[in-house]
Amino acid sequence: MNGLEISRAYFEQCGLPALEEQFPELLPHLAVGLFGSGSECFGFDDEVSRDHDFEPGFLIFLPGEDAINRKAAFALERAYAKLPKEFMGIKRSLMAPVGGSRHGVVRTEEFFQEKAGSPDGVLTVRQWLETPAHALAEVVNGAMFLDNPGTVTEIRRRLARYPEDIRRKKLAGHILLCAQAGQYNYQRCLSHGEEAAAQMAVFTFAQHAMSAIFLLNNVYEPFYKWGFRALRALPRLSIEAELLEYLITTGNEGDMAQEKYDVIEGIAADLIDELIDQELTKANCGDLEKHAYSVNDGIADGNIRNLHVLAGV
Repeated sequence: MNGLEISRAYFEQCGLPALEEQFPELLPHLAVGLFGSGSECFGFDDEVSRDHDFEPGFLIFLPGEDAINRKAAFALERAYAKLPKEFMGIKRSLMAPVGGSRHGVVRTEEFFQEKAGSPDGVLTVRQWLETPAHALAEVVNGAMFLDNPGTVTEIRRRLARYPEDIRRKKLAGHILLCAQAGQYNYQRCLSHGEEAAAQMAVFTFAQHAMSAIFLLNNVYEPFYKWGFRALRALPRLSIEAELLEYLITTGNEGDMAQEKYDVIEGIAADLIDELIDQELTKANCGDLEKHAYSVNDGIADGNIRNLHVLAGV
C-alpha cells in the first residue's frame, strides 16, 4: 500500500470511529482528507522517501470559529493526538516536519490561505499568474476521505486547473523562453566558447519545456524533485521526459553539441505539433518564438493578453 492508501485506512479504522463516538455533533461540519506537501500526497512515496516525515495521518478540516468554537477544536485536536501511535507497522512521528505539521486539525480558510493565497479558492488574475504551480498542485493532489459540508471539495474544484486565459498566458511565456534558450542561445554560447553558459541554456530550455508540457496537459507542475516522475505519467508528451533527461545529463563536447541541438529542435517540433492539435497557435513555422506570440494573441481577455508575454512565468 502507498502512503495515501495507508492514511485512508488509518482514518477509516481509527479516525472515523473516534469521531463518530466522541464528536457526533461535529461530524456534519467536518471534512477529512490527505493532500498537500509530501510525496505520499502525489502517490510518489517509496522506501527511500519514507525515511522522514512519513506516518499514518490525515487532515481534519474545520470551518471558521463561528461554526466550531475554540474549545471544541481543542478537544478535537486532543482526540487526534490520542489516536494509535502505530498503524500497519508504521509509527507516527513525534516531531513536525520543517514547515509545520502535515496532519491533524486545521481551519479550512487558514489552510487554503496559506497554500493558495485565498481562503475560499477564489483567485485574482494576479494571484493565478504569480502563485507557484507546485503550491497549487498541493491543494488538489491526494484525496478526500470525507466531506460532509462539501466546502473543501468545492474549494479544490475551483483550484483544480488554470482558467484557460491564464493557461495560455503562462504557456506563451514558457514557450518563448524555450525558444530563446534552446533554439537560439545554446549554439551561440558554444560559439563563444562559453560551455557553462551553454549548459545553462540547456537547463533553461529543459525547465521551461517541462513547464510547457504540464500546461499542455492542463495539470499543475509539482515541486521540481517530482517533476520527471510526474511528467512520465502525463497523457500528452510524456515521451519528452527521456529526451529532456538526456539533454541535462550529457556534456557538449564534439559531435554531442550537434546531437543535443537536434534533440532540442525535435522537442520544439513536438511542442509545436501539440500547440497546433489543441488549436492554441495559428503560426505556421518551426520557430517557437512565433508560436509563443501566437498563443498570447489567442487570449480572450484583453487585459490579460496585453500584459507582458512573460507575466505568467
